[in-house]
Amino acid sequence: MSVNEIRPWRNIYRRKSRQIHVGPVPVGGDAPISVQTMTNTVTTDVAGTIAQVQACAEAGADIVRISVPDEDSAKALKEIVRESPVPIVADIHFHYRRGIEAAEAGAACLRINPGNIGDEKRVREVIKAARDHNCSIRIGVNAGSLEKHLLEKYGEPCPEAMIESGMDHIKILQDNDFHEFKISVKASDVFLAAAAYQGLADATDAPIHLGITEAGGLTSGAIKSAIGLGNLLWMGIGDTIRVSLSADPVEEVKVGFEILKSLGLRHRGVNIISCPSCARQGFDVIKTVETLEKRLEHIKTPMSLSIIGCVVNGPGEALMTDIGFTGGGAGSGMVYMAGKASHKMSNDQMVDHIVEQVETRAAAIEAAKDAAE
Repeated sequence: MSVNEIRPWRNIYRRKSRQIHVGPVPVGGDAPISVQTMTNTVTTDVAGTIAQVQACAEAGADIVRISVPDEDSAKALKEIVRESPVPIVADIHFHYRRGIEAAEAGAACLRINPGNIGDEKRVREVIKAARDHNCSIRIGVNAGSLEKHLLEKYGEPCPEAMIESGMDHIKILQDNDFHEFKISVKASDVFLAAAAYQGLADATDAPIHLGITEAGGLTSGAIKSAIGLGNLLWMGIGDTIRVSLSADPVEEVKVGFEILKSLGLRHRGVNIISCPSCARQGFDVIKTVETLEKRLEHIKTPMSLSIIGCVVNGPGEALMTDIGFTGGGAGSGMVYMAGKASHKMSNDQMVDHIVEQVETRAAAIEAAKDAAE
């Protein structure tokens, strides 16, 4: 019997969407929810941009978006695409020619904001370029750049205006027999974004890209994104996500995965369950967790690890994790393996020992996978 059969309250029933591809990455349908980010380097700094793309890919990014504001950036994109380990989305604003050039440069997807790319004729030219070069398209509706006629109609950015904008531009793509598209309706206001996404999910079967745009700095933006995206994902809405932070793009990827991991929608790396610590702690929990997070960043195999300061909750948490350590007394604690008490370990050797145990378990899991294939 599966965990979901035992605990049906854990189930998330994803909205049924049709599937497209961003390069080799499937988006929508029954594909895993992909994690995206965006570079913040100057695109013409080819070496710097490639390095950032590679760092994001190493952190787990499935797709990376790059701004293409001018012709030189479009030329640089060709070399970046060639060196990138993940599909590249070209971010296009204002100049429809950049969309055409980005498709020719090998972008896997074109992100266009219909409100600022020009008239339908120009949009059609971008569609043709996408079709000719096997690109998908993301329609990117944003509360901050809605079309003038919609603002006049509704008086302000609102869910209805955002949904209407998105559906209008879906119609343009469909009228041109182009169906490899996904869509987003982003806003910096959590309530506005959530309402727009819920309405959009009812109005189309297109894959949905989730994001709370311009969410803020690392802490405030992560919290705002977790609330907005988390609630939508819990409702089954969303096929790919991007956490927008005024921070290193690698942090966006980490936060994105943590949101998905917390909902059981993606599993990657070590999930550390730890207590906030108190006077009962048998070792420095906060410092230990901080050290383990850094030393286990290279582990990609899904695994759970509990680090609990004392025996109040430690043994119980360890029952539900792959590896655990619970603080005790006299400078040592108990190591748990597969939910069972295994052996004692001194606090000063505990970090190295846990890292070794995690690496050993990860290697065994990966070897078993290879053997099964």
